[in-house]
Amino acid sequence: MNIMQALKEGPLSNLRQSGIYIAFIAIVALFAVLTNGQLLSSQNVSNIVVQNSYILVLAIGMVMVIIAGHIDLSVGSVVALAGAIAGVVIVRWDYPWIVGVLAAIAVGALIGAWQGFWVAFFGIPAFIVTLAGMLAFRGLTMIVLGNAQIGSFPEGFQSISSGFINGLLGGNGYDVFTLLIGALCVAGFAVQQVRARAARKAYHQKLEPMWLMIAKIVLVGLVVMAFAWKLATYSGLPIVLIVLAALILIYTVITQNTAFGRAIYAIGGNLSAARLSGIKVQWVNFWIFVNMGVLAAIAGIVFTARLNLANPKAGNMFELDAIAACFIGGAAVTGGVGRVAGAIVGGLIMGIINNGMSLMGVGSDWQLLIKGLVLLGAVAFDVYNKRKSGVTA
Repeated sequence: MNIMQALKEGPLSNLRQSGIYIAFIAIVALFAVLTNGQLLSSQNVSNIVVQNSYILVLAIGMVMVIIAGHIDLSVGSVVALAGAIAGVVIVRWDYPWIVGVLAAIAVGALIGAWQGFWVAFFGIPAFIVTLAGMLAFRGLTMIVLGNAQIGSFPEGFQSISSGFINGLLGGNGYDVFTLLIGALCVAGFAVQQVRARAARKAYHQKLEPMWLMIAKIVLVGLVVMAFAWKLATYSGLPIVLIVLAALILIYTVITQNTAFGRAIYAIGGNLSAARLSGIKVQWVNFWIFVNMGVLAAIAGIVFTARLNLANPKAGNMFELDAIAACFIGGAAVTGGVGRVAGAIVGGLIMGIINNGMSLMGVGSDWQLLIKGLVLLGAVAFDVYNKRKSGVTA
């Protein structure tokens, strides 16, 4: 078996999945050159994580919504409302900040249940329900805040987004704990790859060459450890990155290894077949929107903690950034296709484009134009692949 044949039967067998990672590396390399290395400075790498964390949290929930064949236009307004609730509870009512966090998450769950009811049990398209929610929850945010800003928040709350773990295990000019976490992530990825290969072998499925698996582990290991080194030589491990990593791990397991996750793909892939197979479509759709509401509330908490301010205009256009992250990350417009990891990479691509152009001094007008073209290109790529493979919407 030659190298090209191995690649075709390995990670390049699905261009939709592997292409996004190639694009990510290419975009990072491009802006690293264009910014004379500023993009990859330790401080800037840390800033990219913190500045895009709330969009990445939204993208995790949004990709599940899109896989099921829906869309949620209300998440930006839910972000604002969650921040408003936290502000009122913590600042105005002077409750402990953890109470404000729980209150905001509870409101997000109630909003998700409200929208899920109309979509799942009343049969109104999600586009209409969430469009109404986008307007209603923005208005409710203004009412809760009295159309005024609330701040500032206690340090514990602010640390959710701006806090770092540094010096826990010592280090001279670098944080050992951050490097240890990076090494554990690489080890976990290696174990997962080995176990996945063993499972495929047990079921007599086609295996990628051993050298290719090793090369993949080495490449991922180098990238992860380089990323960890950048964080370790700045301020250490951002707390928000721990929150984000936990969410990525949890939702990757949910979507890939649970009956609920398989049901989401089934509904988005073929709704009629999903019903005939016994999937409780209404309840799955309901819980998808409850989950989206909770994650939007978490994103609202992270965003409010970063600004140290509850603002009635918070979350503006966040829904479009989250949706763009999912489509750039490989989710299909028609549903049934997408991965949490892809949505995260898609969100990082958008974040790096924003950050790189800002470092270059590109105006916001050109930034919007380029982001729009990137999104259009990602969707066009999806449609082209479907036509090439003979799949119709």
